[in-house]
This record gives sequence, C-alpha cells and structure tokens, in this order.
Amino acid sequence: MLTTPCFGPDVLGVADQLTDAYVDVFTAPPWEDRDARATRAEFRERLATDAHRPGFRAVLATSDDGRVQGFVTGWTTQAPFRTDRAYGKVTTRLGAERVNELLVGAFEVDELGVRPDVRGTGLGRRLLSALVDTAPGGRAWLLTWSQAHETLAFYRRIGWREPAPLPGNETDVVVFLSPGGPGDSSVATDGDRNGLNSDQNSGARRGPGS
Repeated sequence: MLTTPCFGPDVLGVADQLTDAYVDVFTAPPWEDRDARATRAEFRERLATDAHRPGFRAVLATSDDGRVQGFVTGWTTQAPFRTDRAYGKVTTRLGAERVNELLVGAFEVDELGVRPDVRGTGLGRRLLSALVDTAPGGRAWLLTWSQAHETLAFYRRIGWREPAPLPGNETDVVVFLSPGGPGDSSVATDGDRNGLNSDQNSGARRGPGS
C-alpha cells in the first residue's frame, strides 16, 4: 500500500477518491444515521475550504488500483480560536485560557479514517503518526464525539491524552492531546493499556455537525 502526503490545495486533485473513502467510513457505525449523499456534499464543500488553511496537510494510503484505503487530514490551529462547528464546545469544555495554551499554534487533526476492509492492520495508527510526527513543537490535538466509544478507546490505547473538562462543563465532544507534547495538570492518560497496533475501529474523527 502506498502512503502519499498532500500539501495544501494539492489534495483537491484527489478529492473524488478521498471523498469516496470518507463516505464509506463515516456512514458506517456509529455514524450510520448519516445520509451518504449529504455527507458527500458536506465533506467536499469543507475540503475545498480546509485545503487552503495554514499548514494544511493530508496523508493518504492507496491500494495498487488507486483506491484510497485510509486518510488523515489537518492544519495548524490559528488565533483567534474558531467558534464555528464544534469549536465552541471545545472552549466551553476547556476554557479560553487552556484553549490558547494547549491548542492554538498546535497541529489539529481534523479527520482520520480507515476503510473497514483494512482495519486491524495498524494503518490508522501509521497514518496518524505520519501526520503528527512533523507537528510544530510536537504539539497536536483533535476532538471526537463522546459517544464514539470505540474511537475514544483507539486514541487512549495509542497514548493520546485527555485534558479534563472544567467542573460542570462536560460536552458531547472529547479533546485529545498527542503523546509527548506539552499538557497540563489535568491531562489523563491510558498509557498502561496502550495497544500500539490497534486501529480496529478507526473511523476516528470529530463528531456529528463538527
């Protein structure tokens, strides 16, 4: 399987193949209630914008026939911190001070997905590492839906860390910080149970409407 990095708008040259993979991953459980046609249109629209964000990068894994089997995308989080999509929930959960300390200037992993037929091969972990290993200052973060339990377990197994929410400010999104990057005193880890070859359920992403 070939792994290929894409920088900025270059990813739009493979938008059709990437979108096919995205829809395949993110209309399966636990996102099976999402309409495939609407999901396709929404992702293509977002990709056209996101590809121009500062520091945008993607890593795609393709089979010999050119089919995208897995993908990860992201960019550098800018100030001021965004308030659209699920970003407002992140600020509610962590507070503006910790958002600025932990997330602004770090690399944000936006989407990570692996097709069902290649899950359990470690591909999700390898794609994530390929993207995050060059993050500025080793700092990266992501968010995902609190009800995507297998996705949460995936990130915990590979050592991603969770800043605790402010008291009384839990939301339906969970924030993770990359292993080895700076954290704060509230960060929880699951290092004793790391399963570094496990991506059995990665579709790992943000969450509905994010």
